[in-house]
Amino acid sequence: MKNIIYISMILLLTISCTNLNENLYDKVSSDEYGKTPDEINTIIGSAYASLRGFNDGITISYPNCEYVFFLNEIASDEACIATKIGGGWYDGGVYIDAQKHTWTPDNRMILASWRYCFVGISKVNSVIFQVEQSNLSDEQMVPIKAELRAIRAYYYYILLDMFGNVPIVTNYDVSELPANSTRNQVFEFVESELNDIIADLPTGAVWGKFTQNVANTLMSRLYLNAEIFTGAPRWQDCIAACDKVTGYILEPNYFTNFLIQNEVSRETIFAIPFDSKAGTTGNYLQSMTVQEYQKFAISPTGNYPGSPNGLLSQPGLYSSFDDNDLRKKSLLEGKQYNISTGEVILLDDGSELDYTEDILDINAAKANEGVRMYKYETKDGEGWERDHDWVVMRYSEILLMKAECFVRLGNPSNALPLVEQVRSRSGLSTVGPIDLDFINNERKFELVYEGNRRTDNIRFGDFFNPWWEKGSTEAYRGIFPIPSSVLEKNTNLVQNPGY
Repeated sequence: MKNIIYISMILLLTISCTNLNENLYDKVSSDEYGKTPDEINTIIGSAYASLRGFNDGITISYPNCEYVFFLNEIASDEACIATKIGGGWYDGGVYIDAQKHTWTPDNRMILASWRYCFVGISKVNSVIFQVEQSNLSDEQMVPIKAELRAIRAYYYYILLDMFGNVPIVTNYDVSELPANSTRNQVFEFVESELNDIIADLPTGAVWGKFTQNVANTLMSRLYLNAEIFTGAPRWQDCIAACDKVTGYILEPNYFTNFLIQNEVSRETIFAIPFDSKAGTTGNYLQSMTVQEYQKFAISPTGNYPGSPNGLLSQPGLYSSFDDNDLRKKSLLEGKQYNISTGEVILLDDGSELDYTEDILDINAAKANEGVRMYKYETKDGEGWERDHDWVVMRYSEILLMKAECFVRLGNPSNALPLVEQVRSRSGLSTVGPIDLDFINNERKFELVYEGNRRTDNIRFGDFFNPWWEKGSTEAYRGIFPIPSSVLEKNTNLVQNPGY
């Protein structure tokens, strides 16, 4: 057991225990345990809790903020983190390197993303091990292990997308350091796992659970990006997987999906639950995107946590939206007014808090430069840790995935009614032609700040073209490097080509 623990620590870079606010069980001993839904939830609860990420002193690995979300967003054409006048948010240049696509294996955001996935995988493997050591019958274990393997497949999908060639570890009691599997092998593993367990997952729409619908959505994403991942397109398979996702609607109000109590959404397929009163942590992205004095536009008394003015929209994102597009309200631009006085909020230097799309100098941005993410509901009296659940998958994405596949298969007329549903909800008509550029833009508008944009940029080819503060990107940067410290700990791993 000492060797097992040692190997696990080496693989995952000295994982320390993190408080994910769930009851953790080191064994399942009773013949009777695991027969009711509540008992099953206690067994798999810690694996679900791992999806919220952690800050363990080695990395900050939150999927909806630092540094997993940051890395994906800044590497895309959607967001940036500019260094502020005076040096704030420079942080060793990690954000500038991500913006310019000049990252190295030492970038701590890359390590944070790697560890988010492998710490989660380690947790899943440990819970599977506990279940297998219990006195539960094989029949009782089947649905429990199906959910756990689905969570693990989700982590491996992220690794497939971000790193490509990663070790596949499915046993808790590994006895030697693993080597890389190829990107093709990781793709085949995710596909095989989902196919193997999907029939044993819960049916219907169940909030915060890995169901058959969630697995089919993940499979749809897998097939949508199959040509990038493996070299072989799987458009028709993507359509087939999308067709298996049932029981959802497009909410009449787009922003119902992003309310503080967004579990009312009938569109969200999967979300990661958060509840600050229960002690969940890491869900503070919406709290840190605006300038500190934005609090006076939210609360008459300024009863809102001061914001460190972090994540910004890249110039060009805001203006790419049609002015009549209701989704444009996901972004905050222009003068901000004190809710109590009606006057424009003033900054310490006497200038107005007026968010501008232009960022004149990425190395010395002004406090008001950059349009802000403002997608999730914000209210007077909220704390730093937010209570909305983090949306991972929505039904509108299913419609847009199908539409894209029809276009790629040469049937744009089949894509039109799917796109029309999404756009009409946003107050827009649809005029042709429905081509790949149209789909690319529509995904940007519909899924803005939901963590999909880097993957879309790569699939549509934009990723490798110059954009704001970035020249042409080398092909090998379509995946990130394996972190240097991971390679130092595990000499059986080989660095991704080009790095």
